[in-house]
Amino acid sequence: MKTILKKTISVFVIVSLLASFSVISKAYSDGVDYTIINPYETVNWDNYKPYKGNLHCHTLVSDGRTDFAEMIEEHYSLGYDYLSITDHGVMSYSWTELNTVPYMTVPGKKEVGDIFFKPTPLTEERFEEITTPGADGKTMIMIPNGIELNPTSFNNAHVNAWFGAYGNGVMGGTSDYETAIRGAEEGGAVSVINHPGEYTDARHEDDPELAYNEDYDYQVNKFTNLLLKYNSCIGIDVNSKGDGRTRNDRKLWDRLLQNCIPNGRNVFAIASSDAHSISATDTGWTISMLPQLTADNVRESLELGTFFAGSRCLKNAKELAQISTAIGYDLGTEWTAESYIVQPQVTEIIVNEAADTITIEADNALVIRWIADGELIAEGKTIDLDDYSYAIGSYVRAEIFGEGGILYTQPFMLEYDGAPEKELDFFYDFGNLVALLRDSILGALGLLPGFSIFRTLLTGNESQVAVK
Repeated sequence: MKTILKKTISVFVIVSLLASFSVISKAYSDGVDYTIINPYETVNWDNYKPYKGNLHCHTLVSDGRTDFAEMIEEHYSLGYDYLSITDHGVMSYSWTELNTVPYMTVPGKKEVGDIFFKPTPLTEERFEEITTPGADGKTMIMIPNGIELNPTSFNNAHVNAWFGAYGNGVMGGTSDYETAIRGAEEGGAVSVINHPGEYTDARHEDDPELAYNEDYDYQVNKFTNLLLKYNSCIGIDVNSKGDGRTRNDRKLWDRLLQNCIPNGRNVFAIASSDAHSISATDTGWTISMLPQLTADNVRESLELGTFFAGSRCLKNAKELAQISTAIGYDLGTEWTAESYIVQPQVTEIIVNEAADTITIEADNALVIRWIADGELIAEGKTIDLDDYSYAIGSYVRAEIFGEGGILYTQPFMLEYDGAPEKELDFFYDFGNLVALLRDSILGALGLLPGFSIFRTLLTGNESQVAVK
């Protein structure tokens, strides 16, 4: 009788444990009820087309080593669909009537001793040929009013802006991002923080694990506060000019996302060539998903996040090691794709909220990697968020790698019970102190006889905040 009772109790315990385990397993498999905010939701994948553009390059109008018209012709020959020339402190209003600023546009840079050389614009006829679709449908449009702000900053606190009215001839200042970003916003522009690794000095970290750790909290908080304050600044440049300066800036991007998304703010990423000469062109680009190619549509794409950052260069050792493992052969610690190899292209993104899945269909892709909170969590074209709920915070993003380059999706923001909550400590941006000191000095100098005349001759503006 005792034996039967013991067996009965044992069976009951086992059944109870199995039932409990079943409930726990079911709860885990059901996962979290995610709301997935898809930046590509407005894209009609059947009708929209991918358009390739470069939003950052330089010419002889500022510190470039390539003539103005030559830089345009190079991008046109490479098949770019849109281009913005963003010379330092000099706004590109036109491709046929060059705008120049005295202190930036220095004669004689193309040929030593040729002090009479001046940058060459396109002719009206050639402008029409390039910007009007021909029999082959080929065209390349101008993104208007491109400019790189803060040209005289000693620590390269540079900001790119397009479509706006602020910055022509404005010198800018060291560590002072805010004046540039605020001026761009007030002037109606869209802006982005350029190659931040050059300002933070994270480009010098050979070990990716050391980049943007707690030693970089000030810089991370600085960018966080700027992005939360100015919606017109869409994000940061995460891969620029061969990726030497930006090799650790994807980690910065992830830290900014962890800070900003709980506050309701996504952070988009662009890539660019930042070409100062022909040799650097086509190292980075953006791919905008558009119903048709117009400057207004490009702007809307930048504001909505319906675009991808792309590059053919990678210099982050950790990323390359992970990709090498995934594709089965070693890419080394620095990698550049040959320009003739076809680049990856996203053909569709499918978000299934009922199943908590995101699927990316892509051509010419060897691996699709999913990143959350700065860490690789999954590989493959589909991610089931429930399978990785233990590793996911407020977003996931994807990187599509192929033999011809890499594409970065914009982040998919996630809302759910238990999502990270916003945490913002008090922060003071010492760039504002630098700006205050600069403005005080300029104000005092402005009282001197002849100073305004000198500044006008130097910058083409009567004041430091001039707009056109």
